[in-house]
Amino acid sequence: MKTTVAAIKMPPVMTAGNGRGEGSSNSWYSIRAAANNTAEVRIYDEIGGWGISARWFAEELAALGQINRINLHIHSPGGAVLDGIAIYNLLKNHPAQKTVYIDGMACSMASAIAMVGNPIIMPENAMMMIHKPRGVAGGEAEDIREYADLLDKIESVIIPIYTEKTGKTPEDIAAMLAKETWMSGAECVSEGFADKLIQPVKAMACIHSKRVEEFEHMPQSIKGMIIAPQGNAGAQPQPQAKAPESQIQSQAQSPVTVDENAIRARLQEEQRNRITGIQNVFSLSGDRYASLMAKCIADVDCSLEMAKDRLLAEMAKGITPTNQLNGPQNRAEFHAGMYTGNGNITGDAVRAAVMARAGYEEAQKDNPYNCMTLRELARISLVARGTGVSSMNPMQMIGMAFTHSTSDFGNILLDVANKSILQGWQEAPETFDAWTKKGQLSDFRIAHRVGMGGFSSLRQVREGAEYKYVTTGDKQATIALATYGELFSITRQAIINDDMNMLTDVPMKLGRAAKATIADLVYDVLISNQKLSSDNVALFDKTKHANVLEKAVMDVASLDKARQLMRMQKEVDRHLNIRPAFVLVPTAMESVSNQVIKSVSVKGADINAGIINPVKDFATVIAEPRLDDASQSTFYLTAAKGSDTVEVAYLNGVDEPYIDQQEGFTVDGVTTKVRIDAGVAPVDYRGMVKCTV
Repeated sequence: MKTTVAAIKMPPVMTAGNGRGEGSSNSWYSIRAAANNTAEVRIYDEIGGWGISARWFAEELAALGQINRINLHIHSPGGAVLDGIAIYNLLKNHPAQKTVYIDGMACSMASAIAMVGNPIIMPENAMMMIHKPRGVAGGEAEDIREYADLLDKIESVIIPIYTEKTGKTPEDIAAMLAKETWMSGAECVSEGFADKLIQPVKAMACIHSKRVEEFEHMPQSIKGMIIAPQGNAGAQPQPQAKAPESQIQSQAQSPVTVDENAIRARLQEEQRNRITGIQNVFSLSGDRYASLMAKCIADVDCSLEMAKDRLLAEMAKGITPTNQLNGPQNRAEFHAGMYTGNGNITGDAVRAAVMARAGYEEAQKDNPYNCMTLRELARISLVARGTGVSSMNPMQMIGMAFTHSTSDFGNILLDVANKSILQGWQEAPETFDAWTKKGQLSDFRIAHRVGMGGFSSLRQVREGAEYKYVTTGDKQATIALATYGELFSITRQAIINDDMNMLTDVPMKLGRAAKATIADLVYDVLISNQKLSSDNVALFDKTKHANVLEKAVMDVASLDKARQLMRMQKEVDRHLNIRPAFVLVPTAMESVSNQVIKSVSVKGADINAGIINPVKDFATVIAEPRLDDASQSTFYLTAAKGSDTVEVAYLNGVDEPYIDQQEGFTVDGVTTKVRIDAGVAPVDYRGMVKCTV
C-alpha cells in the first residue's frame, strides 16, 4: 500500500527552500536582541516558508541567552501546523514576559501562535482568522481515512490553545473553526482573542505567500492592503477558460522549484561547524586519537555529541575504575582517623563529648575527649586555638576559656544548658496547653481580641448595592505580654569540680519552672474568676454570662445541664452553637469523671440494660492539681482548643524559654539568663462553664 500525503497546513506550507533566514529577505521570521534583555521577534509571511523550519527559530531564540521580555510582531497568513505548534509551545514555556502585536493579519496557525501573548495588542483594522486544519492526501481509501483522523487530532490540539486564552468552550471554538471566522481588532477584543485595541494602521507589509488567495471569506479591505498591486491592476479581469480537471490535479501535485544553491550552502556551513567542533574536542588529547578523529569527521552522520561519546569510550579502554564497590576506599578501616566537618575539629569533638556526658547524644567511639572532665575540656579548647596555659592556675585557665575571643568553650556550655532548659520545658507535666488558645504578639503593648460573638451575622448585599464595613465594637478583651525569668551561674568552681548538674539539672528545672509559671497564670484565671476586660464582669457570672451551674455534681444530669448552658450561648439573637470539648476537674474528681464520661451505660443500668450514656465521650477529662487547692468539687467545661476561652500569647509566637549568657562580674564564671515573654487573659466567657456544688 503506497500513500502520498502532503504536509498538514493551516493553510499548506510551501516546499521551496532558500536557506536560513539570517540577513535574508527570504525568511518568514526575524529575531534580534534589544536593550534590557529584550528580544524583538517578527513572524511575517508564511510559517515554514522557504524550507525554514521551527528548529532554526528555536536555535536563534536560544542563542540570545537570558531574555526577560519578548515583543512578538505577527503579520502572517499562517502556515505549517507542526512548526506552528512547536513555536507556540516554545514561546508558551519561555519564562519571559510576552507581548504580541498583530501588525496586520494573524491567520490560521499564526493566530494560534499569537495566543501566547499577555497582552495581545491589535490595531482596529487588523484581522485575525481561525479555521480547521487543511491538507491534501493521496493513496488508497484507508490512507485517506487515516489522514482525515490525523486532521481531527490536530484540531483537538489547536482548540485548547484558543479556549485557554478566550475562556470560550471547545464547542464554541470548534464552530468558529468550521466556518473560517474572520475578526477585526475590535471583534477580537470583544471575543477574548485580544486584550487591547489601538489606532488603525495606514499601511501593512505585503504578504508574498500565494496562500492568501485560498482564503474563501477574506475581507476585501485587508486583501487590498497585503497583496501587492499588479501592473494591470486597473484593468478589468478577463474570464478564463476552465482548465481540465486532470490538468488541475497535475498542477496541484507538481513540486515548487527548489533553490539548490541555497540548500547546498546551508549544508556546507553545517558541515564546517561540525568538523570544527570535532577538531576542538580532540585537540585536548593531542595526536593520540587522530585516527578516531578522522573516522568521526568522515562519518557525516556523526554529530559533535556522538564524537564526544566515542572519544570517552576510547579513552576508557583498558582502564580499571578506582571507585569500585568493594574497593579499599569504601571500607570502614580506610577512613579510620579521618574527619570531615566545618574546620572546627576540636570544637565539634568537645561539644559532642559534653553532649554525650549530659545524655543528649550517643558517645562517639572515636572521640578522644569522651572521658575528659570539664576542666580538661576547657584547657583543650584553648590549646587547640594556640593559647598557652602552662603558666595559668586552674581559675585563670577556665576564666580564659570562657572569655577568649577564639575559644568556643562558653558557647558549648551554653548549648548544653539550652538543651536542658528546652527538655525541662517540653517534659513539664502541665495541662494548660491542651485546651487553651495559643496566640502571638509582636510587642508589649496592650492588644485587643474579638471574642466568639464579635459578629452576629453577615448582612445581605443586594444586586448593585455596596458592601458595608463591619464594626467590631468597643467592648473587646485585652491581653498584654509580660517577661518572666531567672538567672543562674556556671561558675569556675563548677567547672573545676566537674559539676555537670549546673549544665543539666539546674537548667532543666528552670525550663519546667518557666512552663509552670504560665500554668499558674492560666488556672488563676479560672480559680480567681478574673473579670473580662470587655465588659468588666467576672468571667463566670450566673446572671450576666449565664455560664455557672450551681448544685452540680459529677454525674450525667449535671454534665448535660452544663453542656446545655454552653450550647445556648448567643450573640444578640444568634445561637453560637458552642460544644464542650474538655472537662477540667481537680485530681480528686479524676476517677469519677472518667467513669461517668467514658462508661457505655449510666448508673443503675444493671436494672435496665437499655439505658445508654448520653454524655459518653462528649469531652476529654483533664485533671489539674491546682484546682484542688481552690476546691475539690468545682469543675469546668471548656470549648475546643483554639476557641476563644483563655489565650496564652507569646512574643512573636516563640513558645519556648530564651537563654542568654554573659561573663559574670559579681561571680567567677558565666551568668545565664532564662526568660519567657508571655501573656495570659480570658477572651470570651461563652466557651466556658463553671460547675459548683
